[in-house]
Amino acid sequence: MSLRPVLTAAAGAALLLLAAPAATATSDPAETVTVDPTGRIAADGTVTLSGTYRCVDSTGPVFVSSSVAQKSSSVRHGIGGTRAVCDGAEHRWENTGRVSSDALEPGPAHIEAMVMELRPQGGLPLPRFHAAQRQEITLVEG
Repeated sequence: MSLRPVLTAAAGAALLLLAAPAATATSDPAETVTVDPTGRIAADGTVTLSGTYRCVDSTGPVFVSSSVAQKSSSVRHGIGGTRAVCDGAEHRWENTGRVSSDALEPGPAHIEAMVMELRPQGGLPLPRFHAAQRQEITLVEG
């Protein structure tokens, strides 16, 4: 048996093991974030998005952030941030933010919501992502 396939397989396994902690550190199945199927947009450009979240095991401040894209998928608008409590229970979140009045309009929109912790490591707050959700919703006047 040639040594090259064995070394290639070992190198590939090592790379997977090195990458695994980063992937599994943020993919606890008990941690979730959802987005309600309808968001609101006011005439002045104020957008309100909402949903639920559940997270566990935090040591730093945790937030639910959200963003919306509509006319161009490459242009995202940040819509507020809500402080989160990571106690394992399901909680509601609601974020409100204002964009220019012509940037968004009622209709289909692409939302990203994320539960993110600023975990202290070596004296610096580094992000740890607990859950993320991408979803199409409808923005309605309101």
